[in-house]
Amino acid sequence: MTESKVPAAAGPAAGKERAEHSTASGQPGGPALRARQRWLVLAVVSGSLFLCGIDLTVLHVAVPSLSRDLEPSPAQLLWIVDVYSLTLAALLVTCGTLGDRIGRRRMVLSGFLTFGLASAAAAFSTSTAQLIAARAALGVGAAMIMASTVAIIRVVFTDDRERAMAIGIWTSAHSVGATIGPLAGGLVVERWGWGAVFLINVPVIVVILAVGARVIPESRNPVPRRWDVASVALSVTGLAAVVYALKQAGEHAGVNAVIVLTALAGSALLYTFVRRQRRIREPLLDFALFRERRFTTATLCVIGCFGSYVALLFFLTQWLQQVGAYSPVLAGLALMPLAGANALGAITAPWAANRWGNRWALTGALSLFALAYAAIAVVGDAAHYGELLLPLLAAGYGAGIVMTLGADSIMAAAQPERSGEAAAIQETSFELGAGLGVAVLGTVLAAVYRTGLPEVPGLSGEQQARAGESFAAAEDVMAHLPSGTANAVLESARHAYDRGFTAVSVIAAIGLAATALMASALLRPRPAAKRAGED
Repeated sequence: MTESKVPAAAGPAAGKERAEHSTASGQPGGPALRARQRWLVLAVVSGSLFLCGIDLTVLHVAVPSLSRDLEPSPAQLLWIVDVYSLTLAALLVTCGTLGDRIGRRRMVLSGFLTFGLASAAAAFSTSTAQLIAARAALGVGAAMIMASTVAIIRVVFTDDRERAMAIGIWTSAHSVGATIGPLAGGLVVERWGWGAVFLINVPVIVVILAVGARVIPESRNPVPRRWDVASVALSVTGLAAVVYALKQAGEHAGVNAVIVLTALAGSALLYTFVRRQRRIREPLLDFALFRERRFTTATLCVIGCFGSYVALLFFLTQWLQQVGAYSPVLAGLALMPLAGANALGAITAPWAANRWGNRWALTGALSLFALAYAAIAVVGDAAHYGELLLPLLAAGYGAGIVMTLGADSIMAAAQPERSGEAAAIQETSFELGAGLGVAVLGTVLAAVYRTGLPEVPGLSGEQQARAGESFAAAEDVMAHLPSGTANAVLESARHAYDRGFTAVSVIAAIGLAATALMASALLRPRPAAKRAGED
């Protein structure tokens, strides 16, 4: 997933970048680090981001075996998968601001430690609640790491050309990690079980922490922004309440008073958060940037595209394993064309922008992604992978262009003196899109599965209700049935899950098509750009 990222920790600028306080070489503002140490710092921060990328997608192929062991409900399963990215999105800006205040080295080393401990806790979880808590802690650690690493790069690499190369390497580390996550997960799960997808992080983090403690210099902003605890609490609890209501609605295939009240309470908290950001002098997230039409449109394009892409990665791996009977390794390998096309789209995005302009390149890429999702819904057959190959290539290529040009458009639409704040929103939009994409589309799939599972002769009412909870629950019911009845349950569950995946694909296609129309209408160049002949 080759998203062009410039994270939150860059910090807002006021006409020019604020001076940084660095204790490299033991002296504030001391001499630049030696070349060897600079590249060691880059290796450390890139290695940590590689792990963050892997953890975004590594769990996808482990879900079936994990579900058999822990037996989570559909809502709990969605929490296990996307609480990581939602926590990361909610805390990125907060951790960037806090790192400016307490020191980026201290923040990133604390993030390494948190990430390692949370990985071990996730690996040895014996209940769904423990795993959800551990995944949330992983998101906290990843936010601490990602919010500080690019600021550290900016301090360590003082030469413009070296810094551009370093940020490119740093960006690709996260993309490569997220891309190989499903394949790595498949290889590990088949040999050692689902817990090993987390345990492999621990020795890597130990090495990164040991080297990082020696080579990373301390730096902080001498005039840091105020860390507003109330804003943090409002944003995190509001987002959690809305997502919880969505997941519960999917699990119960409807709404009740508790779900409605939770959704309303979460919406009220988020509304209060937005009002507070507009009122206080140093907001956690400056919503004044969204007054710029092109900025808002590009942000929505990134959220919609990345959310749809991560959701496709997640649900495709489940569909192939549960409906197509793929092994975890084969499911991971089946995603490689999608990942390769995504990387190609990111590489060729600048060419597309030069050829047709950002507006039409983004519109065309979103349309291609929408058509690919529609094709998967119409012709996709888990038993015939060849029919999926062309839609997967189209989906990956279109998504790669959108992620790259969308991120570029966010930065281009903001005024230069607000580039730091724009970068914070850009980074958050990727992670928020990942979490919301799985949450919203997962709710749809769970509801369609539950309502679409037909009654199977020979099942008691309790067994029928249990089989309707999830595909993994249906497999658990089958273990206690005669072979004929078990086969009937399996076929019914596969048919219901297949219908759910088709519904998800249709809804994602419609959403992406609407986003493409929005981009074509709202990403018009400014009048001055038109006069200059720009598009």
